[in-house]
Amino acid sequence: MKRLLVACTVLLSTSIYAQTDTCKITIDWKAVVTESKTTATLQLVENPMVRPGSPIHTNTFKALKELGADYVRYVPWFPYPKMAVAELQPPAANKTFWDLTYLDSTMQAVMEATKGHSTVINFSTTPAWLWKTAKPVQYPADPYGLCWDYNQGTQLRDTTMQELTGYYARLFSWYTKGGFTDELGVFHKSGHFYNIPYWEVLNEPDLEHHIPVELYTKMYDAIVFELKKLSPQTKFVGLSLAYVRDPAYFEYFLDPKNHKPGIPLEGISYHHYSRPAWPQQTIDEYQYAFFDHAESFLDKVRYIESIRKRLAPQVFTMINEIGVILRSPSESGPIHDHYWNLAGAMYAYIFLELTKLGIDVAGESQLVGYPTQFPDVSMMNWENGHPNARYWVLRLLKENFGPGDQLLKTSIKGKGNHLAAQGIITKQGRKILLINKHNSAVTVVLPSEAGNAVVNQSDILTGENPPAKTTLSGTTIVLKPFAVAIVDCK
Repeated sequence: MKRLLVACTVLLSTSIYAQTDTCKITIDWKAVVTESKTTATLQLVENPMVRPGSPIHTNTFKALKELGADYVRYVPWFPYPKMAVAELQPPAANKTFWDLTYLDSTMQAVMEATKGHSTVINFSTTPAWLWKTAKPVQYPADPYGLCWDYNQGTQLRDTTMQELTGYYARLFSWYTKGGFTDELGVFHKSGHFYNIPYWEVLNEPDLEHHIPVELYTKMYDAIVFELKKLSPQTKFVGLSLAYVRDPAYFEYFLDPKNHKPGIPLEGISYHHYSRPAWPQQTIDEYQYAFFDHAESFLDKVRYIESIRKRLAPQVFTMINEIGVILRSPSESGPIHDHYWNLAGAMYAYIFLELTKLGIDVAGESQLVGYPTQFPDVSMMNWENGHPNARYWVLRLLKENFGPGDQLLKTSIKGKGNHLAAQGIITKQGRKILLINKHNSAVTVVLPSEAGNAVVNQSDILTGENPPAKTTLSGTTIVLKPFAVAIVDCK
């Protein structure tokens, strides 16, 4: 009976993949709809699995270097205080407690792997002692010990913000000026003289410390005022919101009159994660929930863009965490092999739509996750160190598309309502981006100029391997479930 059930399941699965809709793509290569400003990139979050000594450390930074992306976002994050906070205790009368041992090693690896490319650095975790708390916040002695309740307090203990800005000025100087002078006048030498083109001010303040926009804006102004003295050329990114459901946060922060004179408004950022509609959903149901969430998010992006253009049109936008979260980091559960392709297809679709909206940066989240650290968001297999389909989709997009590309008028006819397609003129020539958002195959009839074209495709068969490269025989292509393909018409 069990064998019969397995056999039936396999046959059903095979039949689903074999069923194909058919649609036809039409592209007017002379009708430019918009010009791209968008760069595809990713974020790397500090955690034990990315550090020296990890079994996947070498492969992780090899993958990052080979990607060659700009605007790579690096975030030392609060669950590991010793790896995220440079001064875990307040200065005493005769002693300070600066220790950047753990912060340095991953920062160095990031800067080495991204050499020649821009980075967005965000030491987002403020020392807990900067905040009013009922008692001192405890943290593990083990630097790899988790501490999900480190971010306590909602009011700064020093309302002048001199403690806050002093912390960030010294941290910034450690990495850009070769060292800093501490609160007691002692110089600490680092030997680091990194160029940091972008610095993001805090992370998800709507969640971390639940900071209201008025306080966040004051913190942003104070930090930027001090860091601009040290590095006038560095551009600063504000907000970094987890949720985009409150327009008031954008209305307030983007209004120049709410900032101190001389404080530049240069960039904003915010995040998106699709989620299952309920915990017991299957891979066949995920596809609808994920893309429904994506569509809802894109509607919010359009509204936020209207606010930005009205109040601060000079400000660039980075949507620098894009992914899917299946469950909380403390929960475990199986992840379907094809999930990675589905999540990759969703990122590709959001990237395409953000390109149409004129967003500057579309950052996939995140390079390394694993059990207890959002495994479903990972772009690396934490067991064998191989990049998964989410990484390969990002790399496919990054290597083919970028700012200056022209998006052409593209139409789809037929039954393939789960297909996304876009004709694009790039520096390398004419290309067609195809995204199958569904867990079934779709047959696509391409324009005549795509006849016998080369196709690079990431799908459920390529898995953790690089995209497959094939040559069309004619103008018809069959896209496998959750495939992302680029047709090179040159």
